Amino acid sequence: MDLDVDLDAPCSPEELYRWVDDLAEYPRWLEIVSRAESSTADDGQGRPAWSVDLRGRLGPLARSKRLRMVRTVHDGRTARFERLELDGRAHSPWVLDATVEAAGDGARLTMHLHYGGGLFGPVIERVLRDEIDRSRGRLLELVGTA
Repeated sequence: MDLDVDLDAPCSPEELYRWVDDLAEYPRWLEIVSRAESSTADDGQGRPAWSVDLRGRLGPLARSKRLRMVRTVHDGRTARFERLELDGRAHSPWVLDATVEAAGDGARLTMHLHYGGGLFGPVIERVLRDEIDRSRGRLLELVGTA
């Protein structure tokens, strides 16, 4: 599953980037991320990592998933997070790219999510699309008050 979304915000690119380059901020604006805490487990490369709980509900069905995500790109414009578990088992890939650039008098956020597993299938895609639509307003409120 691949999901792309854009958001235009009336703030500087730097202000918008600070809300997407640290997964610990995501629960404040993206409800499907119910928890994101720094992970002390180190993969030997010194990159920041988070333990992330994803939770979504579709009617009577609720699904949750815990992932260990590592920030593999952090250049002031793009933040990339990739699933990297340390348990030695094979896991479905999760990759999130968040890119911010200047757009007119504000900034544009482009997010791309890739999930390579089939466990949730169309359920997670629908939940994610619905949640992203709801999260836009929350993120815009945060960049307007920070």
